[in-house]
Amino acid sequence: MTAVVVRRGRSGSVAWLVGLGIVLAALNLRTAVTSVGPVLDQVSAGLGMSGVASGLLTTLPVLCFALFGAMTPALSHRVGEHRLLLTALVLLGAGLLLRSAVQSSGVFLAASVVALSGGAIGNVLIPTLIKRHFPARAGMMTTVYSTAMAVGTMLAAAATVPIQRAAGGNWHVALGVWAALAAVSAIPWLALARSEPERHRVRGTGLGELARSRLAWAIAAYFGTQSLIAYVMFGWLPQLLQDNGYTSGQAGTILAVFTGLGIPISMLVPALAARMADQRLLVIGFGAAYVIGFAGLLTGHALWAWTIVVGIGMGSFPLALAMLALRARTAEATAALSAFGQSAGYLIAGAGPLAVGVLYEVSGGWTMPFVLLFAVVAAQMVAGWYAGAQRVIEDE
Repeated sequence: MTAVVVRRGRSGSVAWLVGLGIVLAALNLRTAVTSVGPVLDQVSAGLGMSGVASGLLTTLPVLCFALFGAMTPALSHRVGEHRLLLTALVLLGAGLLLRSAVQSSGVFLAASVVALSGGAIGNVLIPTLIKRHFPARAGMMTTVYSTAMAVGTMLAAAATVPIQRAAGGNWHVALGVWAALAAVSAIPWLALARSEPERHRVRGTGLGELARSRLAWAIAAYFGTQSLIAYVMFGWLPQLLQDNGYTSGQAGTILAVFTGLGIPISMLVPALAARMADQRLLVIGFGAAYVIGFAGLLTGHALWAWTIVVGIGMGSFPLALAMLALRARTAEATAALSAFGQSAGYLIAGAGPLAVGVLYEVSGGWTMPFVLLFAVVAAQMVAGWYAGAQRVIEDE
């Protein structure tokens, strides 16, 4: 009996430490992405970046998330989940620190790849860790995870410029400070490196097998279409607002509010989805919010209000994260589904901002870009209708 109590105590302490580690890691998963945008002009000027290099820098996140995300299950099986997430956070911090200290655009891009690889691995690993360590509380922990990620995303976007100003206009300091947050987040995983869970290979959950699964493709399409909309909004909303008479300061404020909406939404959606056997009602609700919001933005009036409606539609992101755990029975299947869904999804998303830019330039207005977005929402609702039904990947 004493031995049982000791084992339970150790298990409880490990779960507590894993939970803390997930929160701290999630805060870092987007800092390499959202910290650059606010100081991109200064970085480009300081490093003498060409237009091609600047464009590549904005495209790197989706490419890295797709590539390194696909590699994560194999790496996890070889290295172990705890040790791999520790390695990912070390890569993230090292990349952030290195790119803040360089004077070459080529090295800056290479260091960005290193940092983004860490974020990509974390994207796939954390849903797996939630499924393994908190199988009965997956909804609650996905809420914690997605909320922490939303907070980190907004924090890096909002605080980088004030940090730069406090440092006398030095963008190197403004970008390098985020490496310290990554270092702190690695501490729990350093302690957990020796408590590696037993690894298994579940038949039918390799990426090759998932490529033949309709559910896996439906989740990838749902994840990809919501990411596409998110990248389009983050990249093009300020331009849309300024084209309709808003100042750059007003556009920045509205974008900050739009980003900040992700925090309360991330606190509500995963827990709600976990209580529902079928998530299709949420899929339709968020899709309707997109349609209403986009139609309102197209009118050119009260754009701040329609931006909030679109922000509500962005609840499709925490819903997509929740589906990764809800549509699989085991941690191994969750890992494979997370890797497949996010890797294929980010490849889909990468085409969005470029396509919108081309349509905007060719047509000279916003009608054609919004026609594309309406089509993306339609595809999202079709994919979500299948992905949101009560089924699991192992049955396919």
